[in-house]
Amino acid sequence: MTTLVDFTLENRCVSYRREFQFPATIDPTSRRILLKMGARYGAITMPAELGERVQQRLRLAGIAGPVVAHPRARRWTFLTGPARPDSLTVAESAELFRLYATVASAGSHIVLPSPDDERTGYRSWVKAPESGTDRPTQSAVIEAIRALGTRRLEQV
Repeated sequence: MTTLVDFTLENRCVSYRREFQFPATIDPTSRRILLKMGARYGAITMPAELGERVQQRLRLAGIAGPVVAHPRARRWTFLTGPARPDSLTVAESAELFRLYATVASAGSHIVLPSPDDERTGYRSWVKAPESGTDRPTQSAVIEAIRALGTRRLEQV
């Protein structure tokens, strides 16, 4: 797991904005760092076991991007490029649902790792961002999920 070096919530949020051009904000109630999904960013969350295989496939293709781990829930969230409206068919949505993969909708928020999250093991980077543009397309991640997840279902 990759850890960024800042020690306060505010410094981490500023770091996300300056270094990676993430329009991150701090939710005053939960004290979490949020990234809004929409025109520039998308996200897909899946079981960690499937996420490991998807990340390996994306890495081999040279398009792996940032991934957040949620160890207690055993889930990973892949940051992607934005999704086109209505880009998923009903069949694709159903297949992702069966694989326990969810696509964040435009206007929703995902939570980025904070120093406290990393210290407690609640949320951390599997692969931290390297730039503001190192994200795979959402369709590439969905294609990998469908290819690898379907194979796994057939083996069960």
